[in-house]
Order: sequence, then C-alpha cells, then structure tokens
Amino acid sequence: MQVSDSLRRAELCIRECPKPLADLFPARLVDSELGEIPEGWEVVTLADLSALNPEVWSKQTRPPEINYVDLASTKWGRIEAVTVHDAADAPSRAQRVLRPGDTIVGTVRPGNGSYAFISEAGLTGSTGFAVLRPKKPQYEQFVYLAATAAENIDALAHLADGGAYPAVRPEVVAATPVVRPDHAVLGRFSLAAGPLLAEMAHNERKSRTLADLRDALLPKLISGELRVGDCTAERVDSLDTQLATSCPVAA
Repeated sequence: MQVSDSLRRAELCIRECPKPLADLFPARLVDSELGEIPEGWEVVTLADLSALNPEVWSKQTRPPEINYVDLASTKWGRIEAVTVHDAADAPSRAQRVLRPGDTIVGTVRPGNGSYAFISEAGLTGSTGFAVLRPKKPQYEQFVYLAATAAENIDALAHLADGGAYPAVRPEVVAATPVVRPDHAVLGRFSLAAGPLLAEMAHNERKSRTLADLRDALLPKLISGELRVGDCTAERVDSLDTQLATSCPVAA
C-alpha cells in the first residue's frame, strides 16, 4: 500500500475525528521498511494475517453438487454469477473450498480485478484464485481491503509474467506487505467495516436474485405466455420462491 497516502488519511482523521477515535492513533511516527508509520504499528505481509489456499476438495470430501465461482464471473469485488455443476461434470479448476470471511484474488491477469469477499457458504473457487483465510475474525475486513487495494492490485499486475496468460503465484499475493495497526485500532476498524461489508454482500445477493427473476420473466413476456397484467405480486413471489430454492444464493 502507498504508506504516504495512508498517513495523510490518518493525519486528517486525527485532526477532524471525534477525540475518542483520534486518541486511538499514535502521536508520533517511526521509521520502517516502507517509510514512516505510526508508532506501535508494524509492517507485515498478508501471510502473517491469513492462511493461503487452506482447503481443497478431495475425492472423499467433494460435494455431489458444486456451486462454482470462476475468474470471469468475479469482477472488482462482485461475484456476478455462481454456476452449478454435478461433481462429475464440474470444471477441473473447481477445487478451492471457500468459506465466509475469505478473500479471493485472481492470479491470472490480476490487473483485471477478479477479486471478492466471500460472504456465503457452500461456494467452490477456481484454482486461478489465491484464497486468503484470515487467522482471526477481526482480520477479515482488513485482509480483504488491504489485499484488494488499488495499489496492491496494480503491483500484482506489474509482477505478472507469462505470454498469453500473465499470472502471479498465489504466494506472491500472500507476500504483499501491509501496515498493520495496533490491536485497538484494528478492532475498532473491524467493528465499523464489518456491517458495511455485510450490507454490501446482502445487496449483491438481492441483485443476483432480481437478475435471475428478470431472466425467468422476460422470455415468458416476450413469448406471450405471460402478460404484464398477469404479473401480480403473488405470481412474482411464487417465481421468486422457485428461484430461491433452485439457485445457490444464501439468504
């Protein structure tokens, strides 16, 4: 991360934030390998805060149905689609077990922004993702926002090598240096950012459900099978219930 930008934001907070919040920030800066950082904070890597690719499916644990997330459907923090496959027919790359709280970062063409925060259970990710599972719950929001900061995604894009498919190794993602605040600041940050990310995830799930509902209704309207006057609230609710039971979207 650009430490100078972070320091400018911290200085602004100290000047303008309420005193209880401003008091969380140190009064002086100290030298570090990334430049000056607030006293009591430290330079670490994402690997210090999270486990890299902690789970993959085996033949014994692989579920009969795979709810698959690939790089193409994951863009700039949004999982735009989840595809369902029978285990026998699932793509060979559908191996990474995803848990709520994980961060996924695409390692192939990382500059394309194929990253997201996992907020629902039962998903399987492509091996093209580096999966970061925070070691403590209070690290979840920090790991996601640090790993996917614009400057860090840009750095990964510059580190990618290869001809047709420029990529980085997952270990390169985990080695990203970040400045970790002290325990008090990180705890308050988690309490503030957690509900915001949860609400974003809720809105994203609603958006996917509405898109599925649109896709179900539009062909019926175009073919004349269903007329606008027939789209009562009860009929739409019935279709919505059918989609909810057939689509892998957690409530």
